[in-house]
Amino acid sequence: MDSLEPQNLLLQPNRPVGIAGYGAYVPRYRLPAKEVARIWTGGEGGVPIKEKAVPGLDEDVATMSMEAARNALARSTIQSSQIRAVWVGSESHPYAVKPTSTLVAEAIGAVPNVQAADWQFACKAGTEAMVAAIGFIGSGMADYALAIGMDTAQGRPGDALEYTAGAGGAAFVLGPAENSLAEILYTYSYVTDTPDFWRRQYAKYPEHGQRFTGEPAYFKHISEAARMLLSASGTRPADYKYAVFHQPNAKFPQRVAAQLGFTKEQISAGLLVPVIGNTYAGAAIIGLTAVLDIAQPGDLILMVSFGSGAGSDAFAIRVTEKILERRDLALHTQDYIQRRTEIDYGTYVRFREKLAMK
Repeated sequence: MDSLEPQNLLLQPNRPVGIAGYGAYVPRYRLPAKEVARIWTGGEGGVPIKEKAVPGLDEDVATMSMEAARNALARSTIQSSQIRAVWVGSESHPYAVKPTSTLVAEAIGAVPNVQAADWQFACKAGTEAMVAAIGFIGSGMADYALAIGMDTAQGRPGDALEYTAGAGGAAFVLGPAENSLAEILYTYSYVTDTPDFWRRQYAKYPEHGQRFTGEPAYFKHISEAARMLLSASGTRPADYKYAVFHQPNAKFPQRVAAQLGFTKEQISAGLLVPVIGNTYAGAAIIGLTAVLDIAQPGDLILMVSFGSGAGSDAFAIRVTEKILERRDLALHTQDYIQRRTEIDYGTYVRFREKLAMK
């Protein structure tokens, strides 16, 4: 059947769409993984990353999204009133019933003529919002939309997730390709019902399926999404200057990259998890911002996200000449990463409210 041909499975808009502006945010505070090990294992054994970013007492998904959104807006060179949708993807929205998106839209001056919504698909909530924005703009309903992936991730005390569950994310202003610093050439999504990671309503901490989170969850979905996009677009790993894969830890993205035929050099620029942790909804897209900070016109970038539950969104992106004039209009991702204040486990417990006081 024609409908099953690979090229027909790509999600193609009616008009070309690109990234008009991008921005990241990472909190200042860092908790070393060895500090978590000191508390729970007496400092014995290895650690999966070097350290993770921790939000301050006055930071949440809304405030961090505002910072990233302002950076993206600055690079887009458009007025906030031109944005017709503000979509925020996260696992840790500050309110159970009240949107984060309206807070961000108000803060950047995009109200009232704007569509706003919160998105949720575990770690791919940010790319989910991006795909929707591509459709929104590509259909001609609007010229610009803001898609954000941001999290203040939590791990149960002593759980393996506590070593890696970090905070941060990124924002993208998507718009017509002719006014973009990077054109999104192809997108493809691959989804199944694979319950590898979840959190029930009212539960404070998420549960995970141990080794099940690798196979058949992470590796199957990222591999299938990447292979289908490569096949349908007629491209090969060697065609790409950079590749960014969802990074729950340092090992998984390196392993899946090797399986797909990508080199360590292709993924190194976007591999941020060792120094900021797994930023969940922001994990793949913040890697993309780090790559855009150094990419040159004509470079091809492959990005593949992963969200537990489970699914992956794959993107083929080509950098344009406009990157050179807009890149320095906002703080770079590495500026946030290098700005760090180390904290101990006790401070982390206080910041993340892990002790019940009443």
